[in-house]
Amino acid sequence: MRKLLIAAFILSTLMATHAIAGDFETYFKDQTLRVDYMHTGDAASDLITLDQLYVQGAWAGSTTNLIDMLNQGRYMAKVFDLATNRLIFSKGFDSYFGEYRTSTPALEGQKRAYHESVLMPMPKGKVQFTLESRDKNYIFHRIYDTVIDPTATGVNREGLRGDTEVIPFIQSGDPHQKVDLLILAEGYTSAERPKFVSDAQRLLDAMFKHEPYTTRRNLFNVSGAFKASAESGCDEPSHGSYKRTTLGASFDSLGTYRYLLVEDNRTMRDVAAHAPYDALIILVNTKRYGGGGIYNLYSTSTADNQYSNYTFLHEFGHCFAGLADEYYTSTTSYNDFYPKGIEPIDPNVTALLDPSHVKWATTPGIEIPTPWEKADFDKMDADYQKIRGELYEKISKLKREGKSAEAVDLEAQSEKLAAEQSKKVDDYLTASKYAGTVGAFEGAGYSANGLYRPMVDCIMFTKGVKPFCKVCEAAIIRVIESYTK
Repeated sequence: MRKLLIAAFILSTLMATHAIAGDFETYFKDQTLRVDYMHTGDAASDLITLDQLYVQGAWAGSTTNLIDMLNQGRYMAKVFDLATNRLIFSKGFDSYFGEYRTSTPALEGQKRAYHESVLMPMPKGKVQFTLESRDKNYIFHRIYDTVIDPTATGVNREGLRGDTEVIPFIQSGDPHQKVDLLILAEGYTSAERPKFVSDAQRLLDAMFKHEPYTTRRNLFNVSGAFKASAESGCDEPSHGSYKRTTLGASFDSLGTYRYLLVEDNRTMRDVAAHAPYDALIILVNTKRYGGGGIYNLYSTSTADNQYSNYTFLHEFGHCFAGLADEYYTSTTSYNDFYPKGIEPIDPNVTALLDPSHVKWATTPGIEIPTPWEKADFDKMDADYQKIRGELYEKISKLKREGKSAEAVDLEAQSEKLAAEQSKKVDDYLTASKYAGTVGAFEGAGYSANGLYRPMVDCIMFTKGVKPFCKVCEAAIIRVIESYTK
């Protein structure tokens, strides 16, 4: 049944794509319509309430690949021409609310509201706009629909808001035929503008030293959006520290110490509207380790940590290509993020329900599932995670008590311990019998058992300077091609 559903999805998508290929000008203007709405609920409920429609600048996306064929994301926006009922645009995505609903408070029935946006090309005529949500079997169900009239007086046409400077980094050509990245400055004061430019350039240089980005640099346009913050840094609730910043980025998101997210979607979108973008990266001006990435929403990375290059790439992998976390020993706030017995939609994690048919191409002759030195790795990493967690708690306590000097010493100790652990892990995994092969290695997606990753190591598995595994690399290429072909 699962295979039939997938086949039906692919067939219907191919038909829809073929039906509108080259017809962008029939249905759309070269502008962006931003659909803002509130997403409210808990683990068992979804409620969508329309907020506002905004006319923004030129459309950044492809004018030929208007139907999403990647089959990723736990939500899907669809747009139908009202006159013909033809599907003319779709986009899969994940959301902050989608992550919240897997948390303990959501499972206990605590409802929360999140502001969200969908960007689409500006329709010429009336359209039906729908939102769909996947159930635990990853089947889509419609949760919202409304008719949008682009000529209605209620559509906001007031233009750009606020004083945001656009800074070009890489300009390769027509936004319709390139991947357009926009890096938002967060926690940089007006005096720190040069630092933002330097930080962004350094991280972009690191990004384009990694495949598949290196050989596809000419397929990217990259700009920065600088709107000065009143104070440097970001919020750190567990440290008792709060800063007045443009986007309100905060550590401790969803109760996880290192998780760094932005809830103020409206401000974020207003700042980002100053340049065309397919993907958003939020660069946060702090030395602390942390970040986050949500598919087709944004990624965040801190600027000055020893792992900033890694975090920048790892989190962008979530945001841009829908890559799953392959680690499983670190703590998270999620419950049942990947339901047991169901094949994940993420391209780099599998439940291996049928070992004779792995979802990715494996090294010929390799054993499935692939044995690896897991028991020793688990003990080594569990010991480290315990020490790291205790250090985080001590640092937080000292910060809240105003004992900054003592906290700084512990932070230095934590960073040193992290570097030592990374080297130990790299040495261990590099020496693995199966290093460099593609198989199905147990331990992925926050689960020590029952979920499998493609290779013994990958930038989505452990910290440090290392390549994406072959499966992650191929997934990134597919997304790049969806914007550029």
